[in-house]
Amino acid sequence: MRPVDRLEVLVLVDNVTDSLSTTPKFVIPEWSGLVAAGRMTTLSGEAICRAHHGLSLLLTAHVGDERHTLLIDAGPAGSTLTQNAVILGVPWGEVEAVVLSHGHWDHGGGLLTALETIALHRSPGKLDCFVHPGMFGQRATQRPDGILLVQERLPGPEQLAKAGSNVVNTREAQTAVGGVFYVSGEVPRVTPYEVGLPGHMRRSGDGRTWEPDPLIMDERFVSVQVKGKGQLVFSACSHAGIVNVLTHAREVAPTVPLHGTMGGFHLSGVTESIIPETVAALRAFDLKTIAAAHCTGWGAAQIGSLMVQT
Repeated sequence: MRPVDRLEVLVLVDNVTDSLSTTPKFVIPEWSGLVAAGRMTTLSGEAICRAHHGLSLLLTAHVGDERHTLLIDAGPAGSTLTQNAVILGVPWGEVEAVVLSHGHWDHGGGLLTALETIALHRSPGKLDCFVHPGMFGQRATQRPDGILLVQERLPGPEQLAKAGSNVVNTREAQTAVGGVFYVSGEVPRVTPYEVGLPGHMRRSGDGRTWEPDPLIMDERFVSVQVKGKGQLVFSACSHAGIVNVLTHAREVAPTVPLHGTMGGFHLSGVTESIIPETVAALRAFDLKTIAAAHCTGWGAAQIGSLMVQT
């Protein structure tokens, strides 16, 4: 990874919105940010962002006089993404690459809209869109009563290319945008307790039956090395397990300390049982920043905070 001087993270879509709680000095709450930017003069429902079950993050890295921007995921729906982008004043023409973290609707439902919008604002030239070949199959969640809740399918590589992108469809790790963003390959599963998502299914090769797919091996993370701090790891859902993710991030860049992590840690629902083991393991990484979002879950955020403090 090429070290960056400064990294800005703009949250475009997340499950919740909260501009009342206090935040660390390096975090700008939505309302304060909109007022300071002159984008909100009257507080109203139409002036603030919409929360939606999903995630989308815009990363902007500064290296000297250079400025490089990457979009991670696009949330569950194009309408939410574009509404929030207008409110936040997203400079779509500056986006140089897009990463889809894994093949779920709540991260890729707005992907085509994102690519088409970026293409309208960019100068000529294809935009790199990083995906994994395992993302495009039909998926579903099997409920305890046995009923399958089928997920919306993501647009295929051909549709992504038609929307104006250069599709980088690979299982291997890549660097993006001049080497300032690291896009991981498949994450090795080494912990005994992070076993994926029970009940997760995918359509079999025959196109009719279903087979278990708890590991969701298409999921990757993005990492950025910030000078004077270390790696900041963006894990969109952590289906691989956030401890597995951080362990792999440390292995691929052993000389770069881990500074922090941001994203969904998926410690909700059927995975709530591993909150104690996860929090205990996170302590050992000695992270300076943990920004839990999206699918982490209320229980994990609250219990984890208490466990870390004690």
